[in-house]
Amino acid sequence: MAESNFVDYVKICCRSGKGGAGSVHFHRDKTVAKGGPDGGDGGRGGHIILRGNKQLWTLIHLKYRKHVIAGDGDNGSYQLMKGSQGEDDVLEVPLGTSVTDFETGEKEFEITFDGEERILVPGGRGGLGNNHFKSPTQQNPRFAQPGEPGFTKWKVLELKILADVGLVGFPNAGKSTLLSVVSAAKPEIANYPFTTLVPNLGIVKYRDNFSFVMADIPGIIEGAHQGKGLGLRFLRHIERNSVLLFMVPCDADDILKEYQILLSELEKYNPTLLDKTRILGISKCDMTDDELLDGLKKEISKGKKIIKDMPVVFFSSVSGKGVPQLIETIWKELNL
Repeated sequence: MAESNFVDYVKICCRSGKGGAGSVHFHRDKTVAKGGPDGGDGGRGGHIILRGNKQLWTLIHLKYRKHVIAGDGDNGSYQLMKGSQGEDDVLEVPLGTSVTDFETGEKEFEITFDGEERILVPGGRGGLGNNHFKSPTQQNPRFAQPGEPGFTKWKVLELKILADVGLVGFPNAGKSTLLSVVSAAKPEIANYPFTTLVPNLGIVKYRDNFSFVMADIPGIIEGAHQGKGLGLRFLRHIERNSVLLFMVPCDADDILKEYQILLSELEKYNPTLLDKTRILGISKCDMTDDELLDGLKKEISKGKKIIKDMPVVFFSSVSGKGVPQLIETIWKELNL
């Protein structure tokens, strides 16, 4: 996934169409000199509509489209003819796109199905023609309703990427390196924090032509749920992953403590994330010898209350040691 092509956040100004005015008209023809009211209704203004499209994976097509304007409804006419409705403006978005009102901060809805349509901003209603206002005491109303004005709203669209496995860890935990080894993805890799600034997706091949999708999420730091680091902007991507692979390097000062900090950040952001299947991956094991590795395994086994029944895999993306076992464990957890 090219960094320049992946856009998961856009803010757009949406203006729906205004409704057409109702008509004030009275029936006239060669046999009727003074007929009753026959003014038609105005057409409604165009809606701004979101439509899910499973073929899309980025919001880049909306990045430079700051204003979205729907058509206005036409006025009503004689012989009860209703005005045409304004043309709707349909925005196709990837599945997992959520909508937030920019001014109030209220989350409104999320597009989750292919072909699903939701009205982002409704158009103004058309006015009623004078035919609607006739009565026994008012047989020739000389007024009609004007059309309702359209609405102008600033909306924020945010995309949550869909992947089978999400990589969760502090910066420089080796997430991007793992993704580059097990898939054809080419994320940027460097020895400094926050090398990964956008999520990267890769397809990991399994035996018998099976595969699964892995997502490399930018590193989390303590306080991410409050927006520290890259914080809230990327934590949302984890919400749509089936399995979370927590990655902690073997040279960490306290592996279980780092895992608990990561878990705590997810819980504070969204407690339902704790219901997801979890795997603990101890990365960069090429940096230790067998004796140190045995010591780490014993240390982690003492924290059974913390890790419970969660699978723990020791591996090195550089040497490849333990990577097949990691893929096997992920596949098993995905298919439980």
